[in-house]
Amino acid sequence: MYCTFFAAAQSKKEKTTGEEEEDTTGTERSYQQLITNLNPIAQPLASRKVTKKIYKCIKKASKLKQIRRGVKEVQKFINKGEKGIVVLAGDTLPIDVYCHIPVMCEERNLPYTYIPSKVDLGTSAGSKRPTCVIMIKPHEEYQEAYNECLEEVASLPLPV
Repeated sequence: MYCTFFAAAQSKKEKTTGEEEEDTTGTERSYQQLITNLNPIAQPLASRKVTKKIYKCIKKASKLKQIRRGVKEVQKFINKGEKGIVVLAGDTLPIDVYCHIPVMCEERNLPYTYIPSKVDLGTSAGSKRPTCVIMIKPHEEYQEAYNECLEEVASLPLPV
């Protein structure tokens, strides 16, 4: 699967006119293509706008080493009572790998959301490997971005 961040960066380099409308439609199309590969349990799914905010928050958090990456690490720190926003990739197969994480989040009142791509999730965390689960921990350096993401994720409707 082709990463949307790389596609956006590549399209900006290739453009000589600098029109922003074409770039946003290109990103939107790739977001729509990513949605077709989602698991049936990927609810609540972040919108394209919220997904971009989450990616930016993850980038800021990863620079300060304030993220937990991977099922094992996230599960361990959820059990220890650590607070943060849990972000899950909606295209992970098999779903048995991480289907228990949303239940753990709901039991501990942690906000969580799905995003369309594990490749983009890993890339935003500064890794070359795809990542299916990330927990963003709060920090004063990026508190404004974190609060914005927290508000958006908390407003998403939980599955029944």
